[in-house]
Amino acid sequence: MSITRFNAVEKASNRKAIEVVTPTQKVSDYFGENVFNRKAMQKYLSKETYQALTDAIDSCKPIDRQIASHVAAGMRMWALEKGVTHYTHWFQPLTDGTAEKHDAFVELDGKGGMIEEFNGKLLTQQEPDASSFPSGGLRNTFEARGYSAWDPSSPAFIVDDTLCIPSVFIAYTGEALDYKTPLIRSIEALDTAAIEVCHYFNEDVHKVTTFLGWEQEYFLVDEDLYSARPDLSLTERTLIGHESAKNQQLDDHFFGAIPSRVQEFMKELEIECYKLGIPVKTRHNEVAPNQFELAPIYEECNLANDHNQLLMSVMKRVARRHNFSVLLHEKPFKGVNGSGKHCNWSIGTDTGLNLFSPGKNREENLQFITFMVNTLMAVYKYNSLLKASIATATNAHRLGANEAPPAIISSFLGKQISEILNRFENSSIEDAIEVDEKKRLYLGFGQIPELLLDNTDRNRTSPFAFTGNRFEFRAIGSSANCGSAMLALNTAVAYQLRQFKTDVETLRAQGKSKESAIFEVIKTYIKESKPIRFDGNGYDDKWKEEAAGRGLDCESSVPLQYDAYLKPGVVKMFEETGVLNHIELEARNEVKWEMYIKKVQIEARVLGDLSLNHIIPVAVRYQSVLLDNLSKLQNTFSEGEYTEISAEPKRLVRKIAGHISAVTRMVDEMVEARKKANRIAGMREKAIAYHDTVAPYLDEIRNHIDELELMVDNQMWPLPKYRELLFIH
Repeated sequence: MSITRFNAVEKASNRKAIEVVTPTQKVSDYFGENVFNRKAMQKYLSKETYQALTDAIDSCKPIDRQIASHVAAGMRMWALEKGVTHYTHWFQPLTDGTAEKHDAFVELDGKGGMIEEFNGKLLTQQEPDASSFPSGGLRNTFEARGYSAWDPSSPAFIVDDTLCIPSVFIAYTGEALDYKTPLIRSIEALDTAAIEVCHYFNEDVHKVTTFLGWEQEYFLVDEDLYSARPDLSLTERTLIGHESAKNQQLDDHFFGAIPSRVQEFMKELEIECYKLGIPVKTRHNEVAPNQFELAPIYEECNLANDHNQLLMSVMKRVARRHNFSVLLHEKPFKGVNGSGKHCNWSIGTDTGLNLFSPGKNREENLQFITFMVNTLMAVYKYNSLLKASIATATNAHRLGANEAPPAIISSFLGKQISEILNRFENSSIEDAIEVDEKKRLYLGFGQIPELLLDNTDRNRTSPFAFTGNRFEFRAIGSSANCGSAMLALNTAVAYQLRQFKTDVETLRAQGKSKESAIFEVIKTYIKESKPIRFDGNGYDDKWKEEAAGRGLDCESSVPLQYDAYLKPGVVKMFEETGVLNHIELEARNEVKWEMYIKKVQIEARVLGDLSLNHIIPVAVRYQSVLLDNLSKLQNTFSEGEYTEISAEPKRLVRKIAGHISAVTRMVDEMVEARKKANRIAGMREKAIAYHDTVAPYLDEIRNHIDELELMVDNQMWPLPKYRELLFIH
């Protein structure tokens, strides 16, 4: 075993759990203690300032500059009392990560000293360098100005010694350069459109809120093993590595007892989350070894997305204290399940009604069906856009791999909801509208209480499944910013609700009653959106053929999937809702193509280095050992005996030689393919070239190296193997 690998494996196997000192208070006593939430606002702001701020947040109206100055003073006082020395605008550029620039709470006092300073201007906006973040050509080096602006609806929080202020990020020319800006616009667009439709059923509705509940899957790997794998360190996935004899095939890890080291990590992570106001609730082992999941209580969509972005950075920081590395890549290990981020999405009114829950009377049930069917229509019309919103170079490794939904958007409703829509399609306005929310199941023996069944089963193969009172968008990757998918979904549904209102009003202008018009439009939509409804096995190859026949988008190339953003109907939808304009859409696609290129490019470079500098030298060295052994056998045995006993060693030498030759040749070919692709000027065409001519070599080279791993002496193999990476003790 190589020294590096030996030391890493030995350290990992000898690790002890780092015991976490759990707070003696109840979670409710310290939840949000590092957040400038409404409780803190009431304490540090005047009554007038607090009222003005909360009214502006609740009504989604701009905050007066004078009010911002009062808020800044209170926020500074709160932060200084907690030992904070710096502040930053915390924003979400188009990197799928977050960004922050720290400034100290100090200014010169004009007398040779310093004073702590933080005013309304510093709170409301800053000027990060917009040319250094992905912009798709909106900003150049000589046009560097950009603005970050405070988002009051997402409360400020403290990390270490820094006050973090959630912010949007825009160019000097006004275009959005982040995920938060269009996400907030999409939430407001859905709010406006949904209120209009809700008024058909209840005039008392004045606000519709979008809710998000994400489920974050991740892997943990011992940090020494992680550091001993250049591919993990540089790409977050293993570009080579043969499957372990035992991985997930016994299903013994899923929901199993959590290893003690992991349990201590989870405990500290939860404590940190609670202090930051992240309402984490669920933790468990996932299917693959070393894979786990964390999920919160659902929150308003913008805040939930901020909390997920914050969580991913907190996870990495806490993991290092427990000698772990967190892997958020969608497919870090070949042959075992990858990781997703299931986004549970719903909409509710300020009257307390979940619009995806069946009602208590005819009118509420008609409202439920209205929002259900309009959502299906939106997903049907914009299925290619929704797929593009979750498409990345990393997520492509996971989708459709018998662990995640296929790269075809469809919606599972379950037997009961499907039957309701089918009945509705063939009903008249006089028929009853009945939806049973729960059914009872008695198991037949006394000590087990009867179960309440949801109005739908669950389908793990469905990308967009109805799960009782919400839709679960299961296709999103574990490393992604939820905002990409949520803003596409919100906008599509908002635009569809606007179309629904237009269609209903057109019929009412023709003399139809309100309810008759709604009935007629909904029945038309049910028929039109049928192609998106699929309750079967999404992994079945027959489904791909059927989906194509239904007219659904079956494109498998990630660079080509991004074309969906620039379809005329999609551009029109985004522009008319005010979420993104044509310039912003084109720029974002440039970023997406560029990110795809760079991800594949980095992996190709790392694999080339691993192949030529790590694997081939070891394979050649072992081959030399075998050849030396053959020479000694020939000198020891007679010709007849040698011929018999040397057959197998010779075969092994030939196989190793064949794999060495193949790897060397393919690495050279991959480099040439990369050079050729790099000469292409357009980002789209270059991304397509990387997908078609460079990416295939990654799997082909890997196959040969994985075969070598099974042949080369275990003591000589330079990198930690899957059996060492995948099991925490």
